[in-house]
Amino acid sequence: MDPVAFHIGSYPVFWYGIIITTGAVLGSWLASWMAGKRGQNPDHIWNMLIVVLILGILGARLYHVFSRPAVGIGWDYYKEHPADIFIPHNGGFAGLGIYGGFIGGVIGVLGYTWFQKLKFFRWADFAVPGVLLAQAVGRWGNFVNQELFGPPTTKPWGIKIDCLNRQYYEKFNCKVLDANTRFHPTFLYESLWNLTGVALMVFAFKKYGDKLRSGDMLFFYLIYYPLGRFFIELFFRPDAWTMGSLPTASIISLVSMTLGVLGILYNHTLRKPAK
Repeated sequence: MDPVAFHIGSYPVFWYGIIITTGAVLGSWLASWMAGKRGQNPDHIWNMLIVVLILGILGARLYHVFSRPAVGIGWDYYKEHPADIFIPHNGGFAGLGIYGGFIGGVIGVLGYTWFQKLKFFRWADFAVPGVLLAQAVGRWGNFVNQELFGPPTTKPWGIKIDCLNRQYYEKFNCKVLDANTRFHPTFLYESLWNLTGVALMVFAFKKYGDKLRSGDMLFFYLIYYPLGRFFIELFFRPDAWTMGSLPTASIISLVSMTLGVLGILYNHTLRKPAK
């Protein structure tokens, strides 16, 4: 599949960008629906979308730029080619890191809720199911780009990867493995994990909404998404940026899960119920 969907004049419009944008719109729709169900003005979701997107993309790009992946380009490349920092699709890689994007997005929500005098945790709870939905959709951009694939597999759902997109992998390139070799669709595993999380959060929101406290959804996200990411990075990311023997994203996942558990414990043991 051609990564370029169409051209506007001589400017190429990439499927990756279309898919990311579609995910953001669907995620915002879900967040606005949840806000409306709780009697809040859903327009706040759409108003904060631009700020969250800009800061999210900036954070995602910075995470990528300062990373040192085992395969592909990272800080070692960008420090020698600083102008390429502003070219997200450079080298055939999308060049965005989800954890950096999440941090940037959180800063955006914090800024918007502070400016509008809204409760941060309430609106973060509306947002995170949409974030997870956006991530689930966005992962299909990796399918179009033929990136984010795992080790070889004989499973029937394994996917073929063009030799051009395998050239960076010493063990997987076409000089070592046959061109018809199939690989684990890592992007698919994460997408399905995320969709399952969205379903769980929407179910909890509808079934137990009166028992949930502000921040519960956010803390659940901090546990759920990183739990899946921890194992995906560990077993299905041969391109992972590592620190010591662990992928960096797995280390971040452990920190995030710890914060999520502490947040839920605080919410339901130490925090006084709202009057």
